[in-house]
Amino acid sequence: MLEDLCSHQESLSMVAAPSDGFHGSQWRSTCLLPTEEQKRDVGHPGRATLDESLGDRSPWEEELLGQIRAMSDSQRSRVLEAIQHRIEEHTQVITIPGGSSGLGLQLPRAGHWGPSTVFCLQLLWKEVADPGIRELLAPLNLEPQQPVEKAFLFLVYGLILRECASSDLVRRHLMRLLELSHQTAGQREGMAVASGIASSSHLQEVWATLEHLGRTRVLRTACTSPDYQEPYTDVHWRWVSSTSLLCYGHMALHAGERILPWVDNVISRMVYYFSCSCYDNILETSFLSAAVMLVKALKQEHSTRRYRFTQIPELIQCLLAILQKEPNFLATLFRQKIILVIMELSKLQPSLKPVVKSRILQTCLQSLYMLPPMEMLKSCLPPLDLAPDVMVLYQKSMQALDLLLQTFISENKSMDEMCFLLQHTEPWLKSDKSHECKRVVQTIFLLLKYVVDYVKLTDEATPSMLGHQIGLLMLLWRDRDPVTQSHSRQCIYLLLQLLIQQKGSMGQFMHLNKMKNFEAKALRRSEMKFYNLVKALDRSLTPAQHTQLILTLLGGLCSHDHLQCDLASQLLLMIFQNQSIKVEQVAEILQGLFQELPSIVFKNILQTMMKAVTVLGTQHTQETVEVMLSLCHPSERQVLPLWKALANNNQLARKVLMLLYMKLKLRPPKELVRLSQQAELISLLALGTIYELLYTREYKATVRWAFAGILVGLLTQLHYLFELDVVEGISDYQEDSLEVKPLSPCRTCLEALKGLFWTTNYWEVFAYLQLLRGWELFEHLETYTEGVTLLARAMAHYDCEVKAVLGQAVISLKSSEERDNIVAILVITEFLNSQELTQYMSRRAMDNFLSLGLSSPNQLVRAMSLKGLTSILMDPKKVVLLRNQLAGLLDSFMGPEPQDLMGLMGDLGDILHSLGTQGIGATSIKMAPALLSLFEDEQAPVRGGAISLFGDVVHSGGKKYRPALKRQAFQALVPLLFHLVDSCPAVVMKTKLTFLRCAILLKWEFRKELFGKLAWGHGLGAENDIFIYMVWTAGRLGGGPRSPWSEARSSRPAGGEQLRQLPPVSHAGVDLPGQPPQKPEADGHEVHRGHPAGLLYRPLLFPEEGRPENLQEILGGPEEGLRLREPQILPELSGRHH
Repeated sequence: MLEDLCSHQESLSMVAAPSDGFHGSQWRSTCLLPTEEQKRDVGHPGRATLDESLGDRSPWEEELLGQIRAMSDSQRSRVLEAIQHRIEEHTQVITIPGGSSGLGLQLPRAGHWGPSTVFCLQLLWKEVADPGIRELLAPLNLEPQQPVEKAFLFLVYGLILRECASSDLVRRHLMRLLELSHQTAGQREGMAVASGIASSSHLQEVWATLEHLGRTRVLRTACTSPDYQEPYTDVHWRWVSSTSLLCYGHMALHAGERILPWVDNVISRMVYYFSCSCYDNILETSFLSAAVMLVKALKQEHSTRRYRFTQIPELIQCLLAILQKEPNFLATLFRQKIILVIMELSKLQPSLKPVVKSRILQTCLQSLYMLPPMEMLKSCLPPLDLAPDVMVLYQKSMQALDLLLQTFISENKSMDEMCFLLQHTEPWLKSDKSHECKRVVQTIFLLLKYVVDYVKLTDEATPSMLGHQIGLLMLLWRDRDPVTQSHSRQCIYLLLQLLIQQKGSMGQFMHLNKMKNFEAKALRRSEMKFYNLVKALDRSLTPAQHTQLILTLLGGLCSHDHLQCDLASQLLLMIFQNQSIKVEQVAEILQGLFQELPSIVFKNILQTMMKAVTVLGTQHTQETVEVMLSLCHPSERQVLPLWKALANNNQLARKVLMLLYMKLKLRPPKELVRLSQQAELISLLALGTIYELLYTREYKATVRWAFAGILVGLLTQLHYLFELDVVEGISDYQEDSLEVKPLSPCRTCLEALKGLFWTTNYWEVFAYLQLLRGWELFEHLETYTEGVTLLARAMAHYDCEVKAVLGQAVISLKSSEERDNIVAILVITEFLNSQELTQYMSRRAMDNFLSLGLSSPNQLVRAMSLKGLTSILMDPKKVVLLRNQLAGLLDSFMGPEPQDLMGLMGDLGDILHSLGTQGIGATSIKMAPALLSLFEDEQAPVRGGAISLFGDVVHSGGKKYRPALKRQAFQALVPLLFHLVDSCPAVVMKTKLTFLRCAILLKWEFRKELFGKLAWGHGLGAENDIFIYMVWTAGRLGGGPRSPWSEARSSRPAGGEQLRQLPPVSHAGVDLPGQPPQKPEADGHEVHRGHPAGLLYRPLLFPEEGRPENLQEILGGPEEGLRLREPQILPELSGRHH
């Protein structure tokens, strides 16, 4: 049986190839000898004998058959009854330990045959006693003195049934035999042998008898628990299902050429009885024995290859169930036998479906790979009387697995099948246990060696998963086990050899052999080895396979093993640098990297991968940008490291921003955009990305370079969003909120616009709009054009990228999109007032562009173009006219009782703006004091208008009058400081802007910090900080003989008198808790000491002549009771002073 399968198949299955003429050397040790295997079998030792007795007939058997054939049916019946009676009456049971149920295997005691045996049986004993016959039977252990002598009775019983001509006689006596006890292994085997022999002549009768036994006995005992203490009668039938399984096995073995019509029925009964019976060692042994006999019978029938079986998958499933229940140690060859039986079944038709193969591979690999390491296999064994050779058992089991894999690939000689087999080794290639990884790599190596040497793949399939399996093997190149390292390298070369053979490229084949020999001599030169391997893979793998290889290596980056992570990162960098990545691979590669980024543990690995991204972006910039835009929403920021990596190369960073600008301009019309698709618009993704990159340090220089394009793109994008009517969330944004919420598209665009000026250090423009609340104009389509105009005015005023933005505006003016024309003409019209415009573009060129706007279908564009053509830059004759008009207005304004101050100031402001680059010259010196006197006007609109116009005047005098205007600005500081707490919010807003413009004109330090306090500061702390900035900068200016501060010091009495003439300070934010107002001064004015202006009454700003300045004294000392600045700021200011 099982021993026969091993011994008969040794020359074919264990050494030779399945069907391709392979006669190579053995890679694992050969099978155990049958005698050795018998010692380790948990079954009955006489079972091998029962099969061998069916071989060539000996002389005594021929004589025995002659005697039986000479009998009549009645004589045969009496002999059968006598044998049955003696088996039943004289068998006394002795228990031998063994068997999982605890009952053991039971054999009859010898020497109790009695004198009543019939004549024929006496003849048999006589024949057995003959020395010649005994010598022939000695190897079979059939001497009557041995405990197995009852097996001889079953043999005779079967022979008699076979020779009977009466079907009724056969059924009756076979049924009586099967009604004997099924408790012992000897009787179960004997009944099966007798049934098998009888079936060779009475197949239908034996089948009918077994069917009856199944209905009446097997199904009744099927669900009985083996652990339950049952009556004797139940134990009698307890293992009847095991007997039935053995009977079916022997039926198949004796059926000969009649096996095929019955085989599916036989298998179905075997599967059913196994599935519904209580599982134990006896059941699994019987089922495996029956399966072995069935496989042997099918191998002996030549027409088997043409027959289409229907029950093979079910039979294999039962074998796999037995394999899964095997303990996690090696004491028998059950694993080997099951795998060999499955191997033979897999050769039958139809071919196994992939799902069945997959189940086979998973179960077999798990059963063998999960065994303890070799050094622990022996120690894991339970106590046994005869300890097996664990090493031999292991080698035989692994060799059976090798043969199974070779059979699979021989039955389907394709690269798809190879990948299918390798796919099931993946869990073990990734195992953290070294011995499991070592086993699977050795198995793969032997399989690949076999295929390369003895199998010719029939198709040119190029499965993409082959790249994945190559990647898994490559990750083991630095494994700590040298055997695993060696086998993994050889596996790569064997796979490459298969690919080259498939393509039929002899040149590549020779190159691979040379490279392989070179690698063997230069194992220590790992970098060269990796490089050569990468080049070979690039030439041999398809793009899909190459992609899978890269994705697998990306997965290796997340390991907690630094050696493996470093290997994966270095290989990936080499692959990227080799310029082998195709355009169609970029998306999958970046998506895979993006998924693995959060799981990368080691910092140096992350740095290496960012270098690789830089290389990839350099080679495929457009595809890289497009994929990165689709990875996630920019506000989530997980993709930001990839964007940063693209900024490592300055030229690449510029290309990235250019592409983002181009994506920003992809704006489909509103009619083509569905509401559900708005969030997916490529222009919105580009917008969000630009917003994030503005605040990314790596892109700071690049953003400055692309300032003009980004600005115009953001302005037109905001107009486009208004067109789409996606304005939700633009006005309810709170800058000081700590809650992080994703910004709406409109708000993102506006914040990006603001951030563009702030991050490029054009903070003066930002401040100009912030303090005038100009950014709020961009929140509504109705005021959008006013916002663009104000922004362009501020840019022209502070000479903010005028040349570059003008160039972009000219391009936009030529665009067919109306929104582009609107933004362009608004910017160009305001830039006509820039002092530097004539350096960038001639008057004739500007005239042409403005004339182009006159033909625009948009009314606003036409009107603004006409306005630009009438500006003083385009018509210089207007300068004299405007200056004459200015002189007349100025006379009215500076008269004793001017009428309509607000109207006059408005006209003066318009003329100042219109004159632009021409300036107002000396007129500004006259206007400034007049405006300064209006700072304390009782009417808030007048105060606010005067303060605002003062800021325009001090900036319109030109370079010649700038020193004088600086003195005017300095004299205005104290009044402006008071008006920071003016009762009118509009006055406060204008005061802040004018105060900042004076600070910029005077070139204060901390101007940007001052703006921060003016824009976002609240309460006494902010007011104190503003005062400190003023005092600190004034102190720094005090050393120069011509500084405004020196002049202020020289005019101290007038300044003091001016302070005392100011109206009382009254503001809710000035009073301090617990500090009542101070008593009125001598002149009757009440001053709050808590407000910074209260300190002006002390001689701090105007110290005594000759008295040394002391910064700490100015900033506040212990005697003042209140410091003007939080303590943490003072050391910083002091440090800068020293």
